[in-house]
Amino acid sequence: MDGQFDHLRERLESIAEQLADLGMQSLRNSLETGEPPVDDKRIGKARRAVEKAAHILSDQNTL
Repeated sequence: MDGQFDHLRERLESIAEQLADLGMQSLRNSLETGEPPVDDKRIGKARRAVEKAAHILSDQNTL
């Protein structure tokens, strides 16, 4: 199974980066407008879940 999940793990890592970018964009917009960030907590929770899934699929973990 070594390397079997590499492609999926890479996709999950990319999604986690996109979620992080979305979270930062939300915070920037919040600072500019003075309004609370939109879905900031939900975005962060989703990013952490995706990062956890990528970690579980990494070669360093045994399944």
